[in-house]
Amino acid sequence: MNRPQPGTVHAVLENFLGHWRGTTRLAASAWGPERTATAEVNYTRAAGGYAVVQSYRHTEADGTHFEGHGVFTVDPDHEDVLWYYVDSLGLPPGTPARCTWVDGILRVERHSDRGTARHSFHVDNGVLTHTAELRLGDAPHFVPFMVSECLRA
Repeated sequence: MNRPQPGTVHAVLENFLGHWRGTTRLAASAWGPERTATAEVNYTRAAGGYAVVQSYRHTEADGTHFEGHGVFTVDPDHEDVLWYYVDSLGLPPGTPARCTWVDGILRVERHSDRGTARHSFHVDNGVLTHTAELRLGDAPHFVPFMVSECLRA
């Protein structure tokens, strides 16, 4: 088995590392009307460079908040980036999702019995953007759910 070298993950996610602040725009959905929240995101090296920890939190105007925490690491057998993720909705995190790089964008789909969440992460011109789209149940198409845009704090 080829073991990844320390720093492998943070090297590919180098542009993400740091503390970011900005806004999250949430689309109208079964969970509420369209709205905007203040957002904070941190990406930090962990486990001797074998992982990058992601911490996200947004706070809405009425004071309600949401938080999620992820861990990016490398699958040593396939040299793919994996994403483990859990959030304040309290649903079980399931298995890690396999990420792909497409034109400088880190993409990942998380599948569950409820449907599929498709996430895209990238940094362009100093702006960290995270988009999420949902395809619930038997829906034929993904629909926008949220877009976060943040600048380094």
